[in-house]
Amino acid sequence: MEFGIFAQATVMGPSAHDPTAEHKALMDELALIRQADKYGIKYAWISEHHGLEEYSHLSASESFIPFALAQTKRIHVGAGIWPLNPVTNHPVRLAERAAICDHLSEGRFEFGTGRGAGSYEISIFNLTQEQTRENWEEVIWEFRKIWSAGDYSHQGKAFSVPNCRIFPKPFGGPGTHPAMWLAVGSPPSFEKAGRYGLGALGFGLLFSAPSDIRKYADIYKNAIAKAEPVGNYVNDNFMVGQVVLCLEDPKDAREVFRRTDNSYLRALMHRYHDSFPRPEGFPAWPTIPPAMTEAQVEAAIAYGYPVGGPDEVIAALKAYEAAGVDQVVFNQPYGQPLDISMEIIRVIGEKVIPHFDKDPIHRTTRHRYGANAEAMAGLHHG
Repeated sequence: MEFGIFAQATVMGPSAHDPTAEHKALMDELALIRQADKYGIKYAWISEHHGLEEYSHLSASESFIPFALAQTKRIHVGAGIWPLNPVTNHPVRLAERAAICDHLSEGRFEFGTGRGAGSYEISIFNLTQEQTRENWEEVIWEFRKIWSAGDYSHQGKAFSVPNCRIFPKPFGGPGTHPAMWLAVGSPPSFEKAGRYGLGALGFGLLFSAPSDIRKYADIYKNAIAKAEPVGNYVNDNFMVGQVVLCLEDPKDAREVFRRTDNSYLRALMHRYHDSFPRPEGFPAWPTIPPAMTEAQVEAAIAYGYPVGGPDEVIAALKAYEAAGVDQVVFNQPYGQPLDISMEIIRVIGEKVIPHFDKDPIHRTTRHRYGANAEAMAGLHHG
């Protein structure tokens, strides 16, 4: 089981209107990605959100991703996600950006796709949920064609392109391209990701228990076993987002977790992501649940949150591994100083990851290059 972190430049409260705070949030995300690279975390996923006040101020991931790749050596940096709506992201431009990121990083870019977030965000671009669904279905099949040698053209409902040739092609020669993923949430989307041979980006499973995650993993794994991939290969990867907070002292970890703004973040998530089911009893925005009590912290740990000292977190994460999870991606504790987040990454890298991830080669690299994975990884890890 591999690990990743997630960057979305959350700027909550009055600071959301402070350009200095926005700048610090973006710079802190870069610092965390460099720290993750140093301590063996294999993936960094970068959001693309528009107009989501407080929740995310990282709107131009196509600029952020290559900047992060240039500051790192081993970590893969992925679009989490690039929406496949031609009005916001034209497919030819996405294919070109992905290929450039792929070349400049020598294979460290991950191509995450999706429809876009909830109705509020897509309405900025005059899109409806039905349009985003149709757009994704039309566009996802085109990247293999664009990245292949020869002429390309397309006449469709979402977009049209006259006969042309698109450059550059992805890194690594004919037949290869960045690993392709789909952001998933509902059971049908897990099945679709598997059926199309795409990695499943389970950001929407944040705050879910391993027992609940298992049913989604089973749907995905059953479907991907019979995949007809949209790309040149199957990217068999089931990723989930989760709270992971590990410090040397279990008491310190609990206190940091108690003080985090996770309840505020979750309220923001349900404010904007109206496609995510809101748990019964969870208040609607702008009502914010109060800060957790010590008893609620212990209840969250018992529920399955990997929070505490290294031994506790390892034990908790074994349940995710047993549930069929290939990659666990975690956010940093919101509202806490940067040095605490940096320390959490260090402890996870030194004390937790070695118990789960014993392969120096990224799982996506193995899917992409097969028997040549070691040679290709050596090329860009040298």
